[in-house]
Amino acid sequence: MSSLPRILITGAGGFVGPHVVNALRGVYGDAVSILGTGLQKRDDPTGYPIVELDVTDQAAVRRAVARYRPTHVLNLAAIAAPAAVSESPDAGWRVHLDATRHIANAILDEVPECVLVHVGSGLVYGDSARSGLPLDENTVLAPVDEYGASKAAADLALGVFVAKGMHCIRLRPFNHTGPGQTDAFVIPAFAMQIAQIEAGLMPPVMRVGNLEAQRDFLDVRDVADAYVRAIQRSSVLESGLILNVASGIPRKISDVLELLLSKTKVHIEVEIDTARAQGSVFSIVVGNADKARQLLNWAPEHEFQRTVSDVLNDCRSRLAWT
Repeated sequence: MSSLPRILITGAGGFVGPHVVNALRGVYGDAVSILGTGLQKRDDPTGYPIVELDVTDQAAVRRAVARYRPTHVLNLAAIAAPAAVSESPDAGWRVHLDATRHIANAILDEVPECVLVHVGSGLVYGDSARSGLPLDENTVLAPVDEYGASKAAADLALGVFVAKGMHCIRLRPFNHTGPGQTDAFVIPAFAMQIAQIEAGLMPPVMRVGNLEAQRDFLDVRDVADAYVRAIQRSSVLESGLILNVASGIPRKISDVLELLLSKTKVHIEVEIDTARAQGSVFSIVVGNADKARQLLNWAPEHEFQRTVSDVLNDCRSRLAWT
């Protein structure tokens, strides 16, 4: 296999993809070939091509892998928001489980020397979070919704491909946020409301859900760094390895909201929306990423306050362009 990394990124048109490309170029410079795939063909602002690929189409996936012959596949393909999977569970299972199997089969058959770096989710631990303790890679998988279950199924299915000889690294990221994330997620949802209030597009009242829940938040750029380190070190990492990607710090949602409100000069009232509050099942969800710190020499570098500021400024910029 060529020493030049040839990295195929499925789901490259989503929130995380551009940050991964920036991280890859920061490490490899021009000595890397990157091909992104998504539901629509386009050139990303970071300058790499995104070719159209429906990852649920087994034949199309096989053709893409055979044509590009990657050294690594980074599987970011997913329906990002858990609520969207709950609304369309069949689509979630097709994208999370079926597509993952299509990718793995194509690698084994067409480029068996290729490494699959698969991105799962910390939500696979589900009900195990009731302990309130940091969740490590040995924690029992106990998903409580369609999103977590379909992600857990894909994670487990890859164990079969590892047994067949495929080199696979499985990553389980916890909550991550940053510029470019949609307001289907809590921090940009808060930030977009603030930006709209500042712009006079809505009255100075925010509607929020459960503020007492505590979650483990990372900056998307630190998550992208972990993914790239897994690619860099894949030759020395054991196939089948599972790594959490998490900060290890539980942050109360009310504190996140207060931090965002401290960054605006507008006085804003906060009202609890009971419909939104029903979405939080567990009081504390926090990950243990000691293994990733050790094996990837990785640690989060972005200060949380800066991350939150970047999300708010991104929301302001998006409104200014509409």
